[in-house]
Amino acid sequence: MPRPTAARRPLARRRVAVTAAAAGLLLLAACGDSPTNPTAHELTPTSGHTATTTTSGPTTSTTTGGPTTSSTTSTTFAYGAPPWTVLSQDPAGVAVEEQKVTVPSGQVATLVRFDAGRVVFDLHIGSQDPPVNLASIPADRGPAIAADEAPFLLAAFNGGFKIHDGPGGVEQQGQVIAPLSDGKAGFVIDVDGTAHVGVWGSQLPLPGEQVASVRQNLAPLVTAGVTNPAVNNPSDWGATLTSSKLVPRSGAGEDARGDIIFAGGMALLPSDLSAALVDAGAVNAMQLDINPEWVQLDAAAAEGAPLATQIPGQVRPYNQYVSGWTRDFFVVMGPIVTPRLRPR
Repeated sequence: MPRPTAARRPLARRRVAVTAAAAGLLLLAACGDSPTNPTAHELTPTSGHTATTTTSGPTTSTTTGGPTTSSTTSTTFAYGAPPWTVLSQDPAGVAVEEQKVTVPSGQVATLVRFDAGRVVFDLHIGSQDPPVNLASIPADRGPAIAADEAPFLLAAFNGGFKIHDGPGGVEQQGQVIAPLSDGKAGFVIDVDGTAHVGVWGSQLPLPGEQVASVRQNLAPLVTAGVTNPAVNNPSDWGATLTSSKLVPRSGAGEDARGDIIFAGGMALLPSDLSAALVDAGAVNAMQLDINPEWVQLDAAAAEGAPLATQIPGQVRPYNQYVSGWTRDFFVVMGPIVTPRLRPR
């Protein structure tokens, strides 16, 4: 199926000079207390933080009281509006939002939405997995958040299954770490830091897309708005550490505006992930990692501010990705001065 297109706001790049010493101090600052999370009504969205959806159809004329035949009605979405609350802001407004939702199993999932016009992404390779083999991974894409990322850091979250479990492939800066598989869901990061979620080989890559990194993980949860029927078979979505299928799970989706949405919780079914992501507006979605040690999301109140854990009950500490981790993960930042990735 063709991938839904979305109008994307250009990234507002700004020139920042950071010395190595200053970067190191800012990296240390990325550890500490929870960020302040102001509620949406405390913020005034900027004009760059609205998205308008237009629906065609008859409307009632204010002059005649009867229907007209070629009118439209519009609704405006404001970033930071309920039920979302603000996790992170950049100088221009909302960049990261969060809400807690009750899923079909009765459990609670955390949803975090990253505004495509205000954030960029990096993929990091863990110290143990995926194994890099002959690939050459730059130091600032390794097991820890890098000093040149720290001043822009907004959030970080877990990647996918171990590669030997067969979830699909991985590419990092155009280097093949594990071969990509058509038909598998992928989290794709372009050279400018924007991200997409979709099915590799049919939805992605887009024509002319300059891809830098790809992280695949199993079949898609949702494709072009249609939920995969296999979500009702938990055994298709990875081995759990207990006899229960209701375990920590995480996933990611992309909505029609191009925003990336993370979903996670400490007791979820695959169908809970898909339902939560679809209800949040995701048109394409994938499962990420599962089980207690590996479901992780940390966020900061502003670029470079202290991180705090965001999923109630998550096992690993807030500074896991700052100090270094064995598995791959994603970093979310405010826009940086120039893209540091290169095409495939």
